[in-house]
Amino acid sequence: MSDGERLIPINIEDEMKSAYIDYSMSVIVSRALPDVRDGLKPVHRRVLYGMYDLGVFSNRAHKKSARIVGEVLGKYHPHGDSSVYDAMVRMAQEWSLRYLLVDGQGNFGSVDGDSPAAMRYTEARMKKMSEDIMADIDKETVDFQLNFDDTLQEPTVMPTRIPNLLINGASGIAVGMATNMAPHNLTEVVDGTLAYIDNNDIEIDELINHIKAPDFPTGGIIYGMDGVREAFKTGRGRVVIRAKVAFEESNGKECIVVTEIPYQVNKAEMIKKTADLINEKRIEGISNIRDESDRSGMRIVYELKRDAVPNVVLNTLYKYTQLQSSFSVNNIALVNGRPQMLNLKDLIHYFVEHRHDVVVRRTQFELRKAEERAHILEGLIIASDNIDEVIALIRASKDGDEARAKLIERFNLSDIQARAIVEMRLRQLTGLEQDKLRAEYEEIMKLIQRLKDLLASKELRMELIKEELIEIRDKYGDARRSSIEYSGGDVSIEDLIADENVVITISHAGYIKRTNLSEYKTQNRGGVGQKSAGTRDQDFLEHLFVATNHQYLLFFTQKGKCFWMRVYEIPEGSKTSKGRAIQNLINIESDDKVKAFICTQDLKDEEYINSHYVIMATKQGQVKKTPLEQYSRPRQNGINAITIREDDELLEAKLTDGESQVLVAVKSGKLVRFEEEKTRPMGRTASGVRGITLADDKDEVIGMVSVKKEDINDTQLLVVTENGYGKRTKLVDEDGEDVYRITNRGGKGVKTLNITEKTGALISINAVTDEDDLMIINKSGLTIRMEVSDLRVMGRATQGVRLINIKGNDSIAAVTKVMKEEESEEEIEEGTENHSAETADDASETQE
Repeated sequence: MSDGERLIPINIEDEMKSAYIDYSMSVIVSRALPDVRDGLKPVHRRVLYGMYDLGVFSNRAHKKSARIVGEVLGKYHPHGDSSVYDAMVRMAQEWSLRYLLVDGQGNFGSVDGDSPAAMRYTEARMKKMSEDIMADIDKETVDFQLNFDDTLQEPTVMPTRIPNLLINGASGIAVGMATNMAPHNLTEVVDGTLAYIDNNDIEIDELINHIKAPDFPTGGIIYGMDGVREAFKTGRGRVVIRAKVAFEESNGKECIVVTEIPYQVNKAEMIKKTADLINEKRIEGISNIRDESDRSGMRIVYELKRDAVPNVVLNTLYKYTQLQSSFSVNNIALVNGRPQMLNLKDLIHYFVEHRHDVVVRRTQFELRKAEERAHILEGLIIASDNIDEVIALIRASKDGDEARAKLIERFNLSDIQARAIVEMRLRQLTGLEQDKLRAEYEEIMKLIQRLKDLLASKELRMELIKEELIEIRDKYGDARRSSIEYSGGDVSIEDLIADENVVITISHAGYIKRTNLSEYKTQNRGGVGQKSAGTRDQDFLEHLFVATNHQYLLFFTQKGKCFWMRVYEIPEGSKTSKGRAIQNLINIESDDKVKAFICTQDLKDEEYINSHYVIMATKQGQVKKTPLEQYSRPRQNGINAITIREDDELLEAKLTDGESQVLVAVKSGKLVRFEEEKTRPMGRTASGVRGITLADDKDEVIGMVSVKKEDINDTQLLVVTENGYGKRTKLVDEDGEDVYRITNRGGKGVKTLNITEKTGALISINAVTDEDDLMIINKSGLTIRMEVSDLRVMGRATQGVRLINIKGNDSIAAVTKVMKEEESEEEIEEGTENHSAETADDASETQE
C-alpha cells in the first residue's frame, strides 16, 4: 500500500445493496422509462436533440445515419452505438410507431423481422412532427443539464406541443418494473385533451367518448372493450387485437385473406408457426399458405380444403396463432423523476400541466426579449428626434466609449441604448427608417401588453394551449387504423353474428351443425314432414336443440364428461347439409357421444353461476345435482360432470334454480315427480342418487323435465311414443289437484301414457304450453313442425293421438319444443339482458 492510503473495511452485503439500488434507480430514471411530459426516454431525446444540433430538419437533405449516431454518442449518450442506432431506426419504422419521428432513407428493416442496413448505408432526417416536439426549445422553456463530461448542455425534457406518450406509446424493461404503453390516435387524443381542459373534473367514462381505444400502427381489430376500459381507468389492462380478414374464393376454393396483423407480430414468424401447427395436425382445414404482400400492402392468403368451414378455421387460427394476440397495457412513466402508474386522465393531466409550464416560460422569455427590444427602440427614437446633436456629439468624441458616456449624460440613456445609438447605421437616419422605428415600437408595446395579459390570466393561457393543440390536430390528425369490435368476449372468440335463434342438430354418428330457425316451416298436425338433414347411410339425426348464437353450450356426453362451447362456434349449414364431425370441434373420445346440453348465459357472472344448478339423469335412473359454478371453468379436454357406473350412461342434464320440481320418465310409460330439494348438491365426481326404480332389465329412463315452482299450475307435459303417438296432460288440474302426484325420489312412479303395441315405447317427455311449437324428427331425417295448441289436453292414462304418420319401419328419433317464431326474438333478447336461466331452459328442452 502506498503512502497516505488507508483501507476502510465495509460490509459487502451493505455495499451490494446500495450499489444495486443505485444501479436500479439509474436504469429506471435514466434509461428504460419515458417521461410523462414528452413521452421520450433519454436515448430518443438525445437522438432528436443531436439531429437538431446537426440541423437535419425535415426541409433539409438527409444525412448519413452514422453521422447522426456519432453526433449523439460523442456529445450526449455514452453507450454503445447500436443502442442509439436501434432507437433511431425504430422511430423511422411505420409498423413500430404510430406517428413517425424520423424520416429514414434506405433499408430500415421490415415487419418480417429483417434487420435494418448498417448505419453507414442509411440516411435520416427529422420528421415535421419532431420539429413540433422541439418547438420553442431555444426560448428557455425547459431545463437543461450538463452532458456526461460536463462540456455541453442537453435538455432534460422536450417542450413538446404533441402528446407524444399517448399517441406513440412506449415500452421498456427497467429493474423491478416495466412499462408497456399503447399508441393512440392523435385526433382522438387532442379531442380528449381539449375536453379535459374545458372540464378538469371530467370522468374517464366521458374521456372514452373522445379517446375510444388504442390505435395501433399496423391496424387490426381491437376485440372487446373490457380490457381497454380497464387500462384507461387503472393504467393496467389487456387489449385483445385481431388481424383484419376477409373471405375470398380462388380457383373454386375458399380462402381467408389477412390484410392487417396485430401490433408487434412478426409476420414471417407467424406464418412459419402456423405452417408447423398445420403439419402437426393441430390446425385442420388449410391446404396452403401464401404471403402475397408487396409494396402496395400486406396480403396473407390461407387456402382452405374443400370441406372446411371458413369461420371454424378462422376461429382455430385466432385461438392457436398470432392472428389474435393481446397487448398488455402497463402505464408506468416518470412523474417528477419517480415511476408512477397512470390512468388515461393522469396522462392527459400531466401533459397539459407540462404545456402550461412551457407556455408560461415561453411567454416570460418573449416578454423579456420584447422589453429589451423596446428599451433599445426608445433610445433609437430619442436619437432620431435629436439626430443633429447626436451626430455632433459623436463626431466630437475621440472614441466609442467617450461617445457612449456623453450620450448617457446628455439624453439620460442606459448603456445598452447608448451602445445601440453608437452602432446605428447611417441608413437608419432616413425618414423612412425613422417611421419604421416608431411602427416597430408601437407593435412591440402591443406585444408586451398581450404577453403581460397572458401571464396574468390562466384562462388565456389555456385558450392558447387549446389553439395550439387544434393546430397540431389539423396538421397531423388522421383516421383510425385499428377498428373496434365492441362484442369481444374474454373467454372465447366472438364473431359479428346476430344473436338470433338457431336449430342445432347432432346425428347418431356425431355430425353437428347450426341452421337458422326460419328455415323450418310450420305444418299442420298429421303432416308427412319435409326433408331435413342429409345424412350418411345407416346414420340418422338423434339430437335437435334450439338456442341463440351468443349463448354458451355445455355438452354432456354419455360417459359423464362436460365440454364447453359458444353456439356461434358450431359451423353453419343448410337444412340439408350433414354438418361437421363433433370430434373436430371438441376433444371427445371416439366411443363417446353427446347426450345432453345446457344453454347458459354469462359463465363469468358469479351471482348467476352460484344461484343455478345442473340436474342430471342416467339411463339406469340415477339423478344428481351440482352447482353450475363447478362447470364455469372448462378445460380443453373436457371435465368430469358425473361418475357413470358400469352398464349406465348419462342421458339428460338440465339447468335449474334450486327450487324446481323434477320429473323423470321411463320407457315403460311410468313417471316419478319429486322436489329438487330432495337431492342435495354434490361435487362433479359424485355418481348421484336413485331417482326412479326401473320396471325391469329392459326398462330405461327416456327423459327428465324440470319445472319451476311458479310455472307448475300452467305447465303441461307432452309425451310422445316411438310410433308417433302423443298427448298433452296438465301437471295440476282445474281443481288444483296434482295429476301426477309428488312422491319421494326413487319410487316406481305413476302411469303417464297407456303403452300398447300400437303406440310403441315412450320416447320423449317435454314440458309445454299453448305458446310452444313442437318439432319432431324421424330416424330417416324427416322433420315436422306443429303447434302444441293443436293437441287437446287429455287424461293421464289415455294413449294419446297420432302426431306424425310413420312410414314403414321408420320411427321417431327426437322431439323438441320451440318458441313461436314471432315471440322468440323478443323473449331471448330479454333473457340475455337479464342473464336469466329461464330463456335458456325454455328455448332448449333437449330430448333423445
